[in-house]
Amino acid sequence: MLVTGLVDAGELAGYPETGRIERLSADADQLLASDAKVRVLAEGFKWTEGPLWITEGDYLLFSDIPNNRVLRFDFEQGIRPYLEKTGADNLHPGDSPQGSNGMVLDGAGRLLLLQQGNRRIVRMDASLDKPAKPFSPVAENYQGKRLNSPNDMVRNPNGFFYFTDPAYGMLYGVDDPNKELAYQGVFRLAENGELDLMDSELTHPNGIGQSPNGGRVYVAVSDAEAPAWYEYRVNKQGDLVDRKLFFDASAFAIEGHGVPDGMAVHSSGVIFATGPGGVWLFSPDATPLARIYTGRLTANCALSADEKILFITAHDSLMAIALK
Repeated sequence: MLVTGLVDAGELAGYPETGRIERLSADADQLLASDAKVRVLAEGFKWTEGPLWITEGDYLLFSDIPNNRVLRFDFEQGIRPYLEKTGADNLHPGDSPQGSNGMVLDGAGRLLLLQQGNRRIVRMDASLDKPAKPFSPVAENYQGKRLNSPNDMVRNPNGFFYFTDPAYGMLYGVDDPNKELAYQGVFRLAENGELDLMDSELTHPNGIGQSPNGGRVYVAVSDAEAPAWYEYRVNKQGDLVDRKLFFDASAFAIEGHGVPDGMAVHSSGVIFATGPGGVWLFSPDATPLARIYTGRLTANCALSADEKILFITAHDSLMAIALK
């Protein structure tokens, strides 16, 4: 029986191995055991995304976007259905049938889902242990125009949410005739639903993460022509300011190996960022520490509450690696 909020990394030993780990700095050994292996927990999905660890109950939620559903994983019962029709339901004409992408808990511990097909952010008002619809809309429009397809989000210690709104969930991407915003934005969302545009200049903002104290926000740009990670400073008003290039991935974005996407930030400040080849480990000063090669296009990752396991959503599979 698992203790609430904790997991036994030894649980991974029985799962098949895949991929490999490339250490680029001795600092990686502070997080990666010398015998760490990438393990495949489950396969057979269409495109996995949005992993979220739920401490009360010790389980992981993740989206299977094309199948329009959220699944649950725990080490006792494996994969189970959690919610259906999580991102595409009663669509507008021309909307994509894609399901939910990123997920996060709000200040009251309720589940927020970023819906690609419905092009909005919603809240599940039912409890986490008894998931059910309907959903309550939280953000749908900015200045009277529909959002593109909300993708990934973090809740900052200041109480604001920051999220990305690329066009990946639209049938024709940035050229979709139903696209109402002229840009792919990074937004700030208040608990009361007030929405503010933080940045409209990134081409394809995608994954988002933040430093342990919330003072920095990181955004992945999944632009095949200019793949990169960027960093913002969070000022006292909660604005994202002083954008700067964190790491340029252009030299590594070989066709078919992936681009920067979702991420998770360790309490040490080390960033686990999905990108070309799998998952990159960066120090807070953008020094690459290691690369975890998954052998598949890799979309996102999440840490267990005790940071002993990194869960990875990679194409049609759910993977994991034990940490120190």
